[in-house]
Amino acid sequence: MSVQRHIEDKLHVAFKPEHLEVSNESFMHSVPADAETHFKVVIVSSEFDGQRLVSRHRAVNHTLAEELAGPVHALALHTYTPEEWQQYYGQVPASPACLGGSKLG
Repeated sequence: MSVQRHIEDKLHVAFKPEHLEVSNESFMHSVPADAETHFKVVIVSSEFDGQRLVSRHRAVNHTLAEELAGPVHALALHTYTPEEWQQYYGQVPASPACLGGSKLG
C-alpha cells in the first residue's frame, strides 16, 4: 500500500472527516521521482470543534506518528471544522516552494 493511501486510511478512521485531501507534493522537492516524502493534508472534521489549531495538528501528528518517524519528511496541515470550511469556501493556501537541496539556485 502506498504511503499516501496509508495516511488517508488512518485519517478516515481517526477523524471521520467530511472532507479529506491528501496530496503528494514530493515532486516539488529534491527527491526521486517516485518518492512519497512530502504531503499536504486538508481535513475537515467535527472532531476539531472547540480545539485550537495546535491541538488539531498534534492530533493529526499523533495519528500519523509512524509515518512521520519513517518515510514522511514533511507534512503541511490544513485542519478545519465544517463551519470554518464553509467560511473559506473550500479554499486552502498553496504550499510554499522548496528552498532546500538542489532546488537552491
